[in-house]
Amino acid sequence: MATYTSYADLFYNVSPYSWASLGISMAIGVSIIGAAWGIFITGASLIGAAVKAPRIKSKNLISVIFCEAVAIYGVIMAIILVGKVSSPPAGWDTNTNFYRQALFCGFSVFWTGFSVGFSNLVCGICVGITGSGCALSDAQEPETFVKILIVEIFGSAIGLFGVIVGIIQCGDSIFPKEL
Repeated sequence: MATYTSYADLFYNVSPYSWASLGISMAIGVSIIGAAWGIFITGASLIGAAVKAPRIKSKNLISVIFCEAVAIYGVIMAIILVGKVSSPPAGWDTNTNFYRQALFCGFSVFWTGFSVGFSNLVCGICVGITGSGCALSDAQEPETFVKILIVEIFGSAIGLFGVIVGIIQCGDSIFPKEL
């Protein structure tokens, strides 16, 4: 059994490929949770408001589509991150320089997945709440639909900004292929 003197030792001894896999799963998983949460929020209000004004059902589905785009951002980022990971060569964990470069890449992919996933979680909630308000206000006054839709588009941009930051974040990290 290994003895660790600090948390740094513990983190250092976790495989870089495990860190990368965890980051990839966070990018897609947390993004999908954000999309689902947003769809839940906006869908409940859309169905409730459609009781009073049935005409809003099809028009306000755009809010659900914006929430679904959040999940697609996570899928796109996961595909980009998977492209950064390659199979380790034999003896990769005994070569110190190779291990450090792989560890850098593993942490880079992990934190990229973390930041993209959580920016998309917040984006999904933002778009869901705005879409909910859009459905409720459109049922009362149809003139407000386009005005609130513009706000919803800006809320949806948060997820796109997260993807852009994620691409910048992991730009230099590619797992080494040879010792």
